[in-house]
Amino acid sequence: MAPPRHRRPGFSRRAQYSLFVTYVLAIAGAIVAGILLLISIADPTGFAALRAGAAEVTAPVARGFHAIRRSIAGIGENTSAYLDAASQNATLKRQVAANRTKLIQADALRVENRELKILLNLQQEETSNVVAIGNLVSSTASSSRRIAILSVGSSDGVAVGYPVRAARGLIGRVIETSPTTAKILLLSDAENVIPVIRVPDGLPALASGLGDGTIMIRPVDLGINNFKRGQIVTTSGSGGLYPPNIPFATIVRKTNDGALARPIASPASSEHVMVLRPYQQAAKQVLDTALEALPKSESAE
Repeated sequence: MAPPRHRRPGFSRRAQYSLFVTYVLAIAGAIVAGILLLISIADPTGFAALRAGAAEVTAPVARGFHAIRRSIAGIGENTSAYLDAASQNATLKRQVAANRTKLIQADALRVENRELKILLNLQQEETSNVVAIGNLVSSTASSSRRIAILSVGSSDGVAVGYPVRAARGLIGRVIETSPTTAKILLLSDAENVIPVIRVPDGLPALASGLGDGTIMIRPVDLGINNFKRGQIVTTSGSGGLYPPNIPFATIVRKTNDGALARPIASPASSEHVMVLRPYQQAAKQVLDTALEALPKSESAE
């Protein structure tokens, strides 16, 4: 229903009541204030007692509001402390990760420096036998052939048949060269057969790769098979290609006709290697003759 025409826009009975209550409260407040003022002037002692009573009545309410205010402030402080702790925890985690990375890098550098020092000492001891020092840049780990690529080649004096060793032990021999790189046949390749001896009794044996990263050690005298886990075998010098006493492999377990072993040095653990001349020149001549006798297709392989 439309409002009467004589009413002003926005006018209502509820607004009248609200305005009336406001006036009444304002007048009542003024009257109470006036009475309190008169009491404080006429009877200061009575006013003090009245004020103390009022304070006593309102004290629980005030304490409640104070406790609420402290609780709210405590929540804010606790939240701030939690956020600060989370931030500090994240910072500490980043610092720990960075320090761990630095430690790993430092350990890698120490290992590399140790290998280089050993190679330099070996180079000084065998100056006449060392051809070049290079890096292993890649190796096959999943194919049936076990081959690694060396960062030095024929322009550095490297030739087919030259032994290659790392600081820890023998790596293999060169089977192919280019001016700047060389291909190495690793100890664990199935086509590698090397004369070795057991330390310390000098038991002669033949080592042949199995193509899976392991080596089979078979004693020359098949009647002697007393290999034990952890025993070391080295090159014997027989055949004249590999110098004697180069660490070769560690026995893993005994087998029916010998023992299974793992190379002491591998491309994965040896970045820097040394190329050596054949132990005896006669061995190099025999190898050259054998290579010349091979068909061109086989020698290219």
